[in-house]
Amino acid sequence: MTPLAELTAASLAFFGTHIAMSHPLRPLLMKLGEKGFQLVYNLVSLATLAWMYFAFRDAPPNDLPGSGDIGWAIASLLLVPALVLFLGSITPRNPSLPLPDAGEAARAGPAGVFTVTRHPMMWGFALWAVSHIVIWWSWRTVIVSLAILATALIGARLQDFKKRAQMGEAWTAWEAQTSFNPRLSGFANVSWKGFAAAALAWAVLTWVHRPFAGIDAGVLRWL
Repeated sequence: MTPLAELTAASLAFFGTHIAMSHPLRPLLMKLGEKGFQLVYNLVSLATLAWMYFAFRDAPPNDLPGSGDIGWAIASLLLVPALVLFLGSITPRNPSLPLPDAGEAARAGPAGVFTVTRHPMMWGFALWAVSHIVIWWSWRTVIVSLAILATALIGARLQDFKKRAQMGEAWTAWEAQTSFNPRLSGFANVSWKGFAAAALAWAVLTWVHRPFAGIDAGVLRWL
């Protein structure tokens, strides 16, 4: 098996096991209890991620022509809203998270990044994936990014069905007040602290891209 074929297999395994454990297999795995489910879920996720990492490492690093400065500029800009959404989703007010008061969070109505989309974490991952695809730098990056993109958006859509069944009226009310697809106007409801945190994270990720990925990213490519 070639390195790219192995990376494809690992990426499909990551996507398939994540979707399966989160949805069709979840009732069966929940017979292990919440802690048992989380243990199995985390172990399988870590195993497939490790497989992806080692296959990615062995695959060719820059076997595509690249999209040039335009691609890098688009990628760098996309990372900003991706981080705003992701960081804003890490809150007890996120009904999508498996928290005891998820129903109360849904009934409280959307605020901040949830006025952009009810799945800000998943869309954050999706935008991150798109930002790496548009660079068109290597097949290994494209394969991993497509796996993350599919896991995020298909997982988000399936989560709507699961949450509707679990939370009933609370989730249907939440759906009625929110959007699956991002609404650009919703970014106006994000606090300056949310943008500041995203800007700081953007700067750090841009800075560490060279030592971790072996290539300059963002504005560092032009400095």
